[in-house]
Amino acid sequence: MYNFRTDLALERRDIFKKNNNLEAVDGIETEEEHIDDNLNITRVKITNENGEQAIGKKIGTYVTIDIKRLKIAEDEEIQKAAEVLAKELKNIINLHIDSKGDILVVGLGNVYVTPDSLGPKVIKSIDITRHIFKYLPQYVDENERPVSAISPGVLGTTGIETLEILEGIVQNVKPKLLIVIDALASRSIERISSTIQISDTGIIPGAGVGNTRKELSQNTLGIPVVAIGIPTVVESAVLLNDCLDLFITKLQEEAKSNEYLNNLKNKDNYEDIKEVLNPNDYNMIVTPKEIDELIENMSSIVSKGINYAM
Repeated sequence: MYNFRTDLALERRDIFKKNNNLEAVDGIETEEEHIDDNLNITRVKITNENGEQAIGKKIGTYVTIDIKRLKIAEDEEIQKAAEVLAKELKNIINLHIDSKGDILVVGLGNVYVTPDSLGPKVIKSIDITRHIFKYLPQYVDENERPVSAISPGVLGTTGIETLEILEGIVQNVKPKLLIVIDALASRSIERISSTIQISDTGIIPGAGVGNTRKELSQNTLGIPVVAIGIPTVVESAVLLNDCLDLFITKLQEEAKSNEYLNNLKNKDNYEDIKEVLNPNDYNMIVTPKEIDELIENMSSIVSKGINYAM
């Protein structure tokens, strides 16, 4: 299978189509919705094994929400993005459990590493209600459901695989569904901290940066796992590839195009660039200089979206 090095189903579909010169991929259905100039939704459904094998993603639903201008987003724009996220998340949750089923929200990542701190930051702002249902049921709104949350840390600081921690919690707390939040890797600098992916097939932590941990899914935990992921890093090979595309476009606009440049632009040069960088350990993971502000905005959108959906 092609080495996609991205967690986004939409990007994997586009890479597969480009490399195979295809207009469509068997087993993959796509639906797009334009909300406004800053918000777009793309729903990718993998419907059979052909689609699954083509892009290396399980059969299921993958919703991508693209948010432009996030670096300078106002409160009103953050609120609107949260409402869009809540609607899409609620639709996916309702496919798997009823309106009263317990939900456990899990924030993956390392709180001390900013690009990987999204999950733990979201957990701090989740409205926790499970204990209220148990001890103060008279104060519970009839439209709420029991919600609990945890940030289990990372293997390097706990010595315990995330799957092992969650297996114990699921066994004792018995939630009906997990919502797992994690930072992802992308194959586009444009999507860094500006894209949210929601999927109902679980997640493999670290897969996008080549540090694969044990899978968190219904297969391993016995209950549905909805993943919310946001790209916060790219490889330097991705950065160079995107910059190369922009450079070629500039040359073409200046009427300096030739057959070589056209072929170079139509080709995905990621693997060639990576081949040059890897032997010298130059293929770094890169994140924007504004990552602190972007993480704050994204964690606000995700936590509000989850709270609204609950």
